[in-house]
Amino acid sequence: MNRHESLLRIAASSDISVLLLGESGSGKEVAARFIHAHSKRSEGPFIALNCGAVAKGLSESILEGHHKGAFTGATEERQGIVRSAAHGTLFLDEIGEMPLEIQCKLLRILQERSVMPLGSCTALPVDFRLVCATNRDLRSEVRAGRFREDLYFRLNVFPIKIPPLREREDFGLIAQEIWKEVGERTTLTTFEIKLLARKEWPGNVRQLKNVLQRYSLLKPYDITLPKILEEEFCECVETGSVADTATLYNTGPTRRNSISPEWSLIYSELSKNKGNRNATAKKLGISRGCLYYQIKKHGS
Repeated sequence: MNRHESLLRIAASSDISVLLLGESGSGKEVAARFIHAHSKRSEGPFIALNCGAVAKGLSESILEGHHKGAFTGATEERQGIVRSAAHGTLFLDEIGEMPLEIQCKLLRILQERSVMPLGSCTALPVDFRLVCATNRDLRSEVRAGRFREDLYFRLNVFPIKIPPLREREDFGLIAQEIWKEVGERTTLTTFEIKLLARKEWPGNVRQLKNVLQRYSLLKPYDITLPKILEEEFCECVETGSVADTATLYNTGPTRRNSISPEWSLIYSELSKNKGNRNATAKKLGISRGCLYYQIKKHGS
């Protein structure tokens, strides 16, 4: 088992506060839900809040709730997300983007394990488990004065780094699982997994899912995975354009061009010829050596 997965299971066995660290799209919320699902609070609610998506004027009310008439527009009572997570897990995503004035409120809630709704003079005790996540370096944020040091030490009890997709040893399993999620009954081929694994994936799991969803929709229309990856990563095709490659097809089978066609067309032609490299090279108008080089380059 990967180290971070082992730590997730250890964290789930206790009520300790957890801080998930990792790049955007690396699966921090998935990790938070894993902790909740494997904890003694799994029967309770899992309440998630993206701290970067909350308007400053509403942050206090969203955390602690409010009574009816507490402020203009408060037409009904709201219990807030902390009380909503009672006997369950409160997940605060992008905690590094929480405004300083609200960080103070959160610190008090964690210290006292209670909330005081707007319009109330009575603190209400709440039993909840806290899991936070961030793609920022909170220590740097503390030094820059954008994050409270006392809150940082409250949150950094059990930090777990979620590795980016490019460092995951189980990349193939992740890709296959996502492929099933997008509705495909077949599995990705070894060749397709190799193509996907060659990329850096700066958007991590979220970006991979986007690509596989697109591939699933376009595959019936003979749009190849190499072509989708070229567009996704803005790669320059070797011939300049599809039109340039089409010209190669019209020059006759005996022509040998020093410029290789883009990989998506090579892959498509290989598939049509059931892997016959001689027939593929002849159809594309390139040498067998050029074709072999491209196949090796693209991991076939």
